[in-house]
Amino acid sequence: MSSLTRNPGAFGARAAILTLSCLLALSACKGGNGEAEAKEGKDKKVEAIPVEVVEAGHRAISASYTGTAALEARAESQVIAKISGVALDVMVEEGDRVNAGQQLVRLDADRARLQAAQTAAQMAKLQNNYARARQLAEQNLISANDNDQLKYDLENARAANRLAQLELSYTNVTAPISGVVASRSIKPGNFVQINTPILRIVDISRLEATLNVPERELATLKPGLPVRMQVDALPGRTFSGTVDRVAPVVDAGSGTFRVICAFDGDDILQPGMFGRISIDYDQRANALVVPRNAVVDAEGDPALFVLRESKAARVPVKLGYIDGEWVEVVEGVKPGDRVVTAGKSALREGTDVQVVGAPGSDPEPVAAAEAKSDDKTETQQ
Repeated sequence: MSSLTRNPGAFGARAAILTLSCLLALSACKGGNGEAEAKEGKDKKVEAIPVEVVEAGHRAISASYTGTAALEARAESQVIAKISGVALDVMVEEGDRVNAGQQLVRLDADRARLQAAQTAAQMAKLQNNYARARQLAEQNLISANDNDQLKYDLENARAANRLAQLELSYTNVTAPISGVVASRSIKPGNFVQINTPILRIVDISRLEATLNVPERELATLKPGLPVRMQVDALPGRTFSGTVDRVAPVVDAGSGTFRVICAFDGDDILQPGMFGRISIDYDQRANALVVPRNAVVDAEGDPALFVLRESKAARVPVKLGYIDGEWVEVVEGVKPGDRVVTAGKSALREGTDVQVVGAPGSDPEPVAAAEAKSDDKTETQQ
């Protein structure tokens, strides 16, 4: 028989000692981990988010409607050949400035000149015949019917001569309006058919842009309001104009009405240029404003992140007019409040923040924080 069987008391004592040792070892392990976690939590500090801020303040702001449209010449004319003939001389080129009534093209006039001479001779003959007939009628040597017939023939001859003279004048093609030659479709020696367009003239002294504006703006936009325009072809430049005309009716299909803006033409603006147009319809001289890029959730419930004792507070706001890079704040903040303009994508209510962006500071922490926030968002998605 083994010794354990012989001494059951000794076996129980040994088991109790072994169990106690395990419990002490386990307690020591737990205690060590707790101290490590506490030390780690003590060493770990909350990291402040770097942000850039701007103080809310007062400035003048304008309310405006913005849209896009292409520029068009207010006056444009197609020069039409009113008589057939060979173009003997084309006196203008594309881009030339012309005045109303200026000769542009000379057509072959031989046929028209002969026709005018023929009708003139016929008219002269009938004038003599009618003069003699009147003398005979006074002596009762000719009937009244014959006298009336001669008078009728004379009037027809005069009309035919005037028509021939008119067609002769058509051989000298003149400008119907003042402007610039936009296109030319004939060359000297070409045969020109009657009613054929041969030139196009546009008056660029005044240009127009037509906006199709939603009907809710009908009571706001009126003739005479100032207009600002920027064109893609001329970056960095702003051109001034006015609202020239406003259509009095709304299109039932689109729910819009036409607003025509006018601009003084020069050698820079040209028909066909595409412009971004702003119509200023109201101004406030002392509005409380913040940068437009400070607003979050602008399409839903607008809010601003405002600094409160080095922490970010999300403040709902009511917005007013928007003017370029600035937006009016009607409710929610007061003058002097510091609002976050950069770094706001990483912020939540109560987030610790560190203001950067002062003169001489490094803006890179803000960009890094925003990039980190974006990466975190993508990971969660």
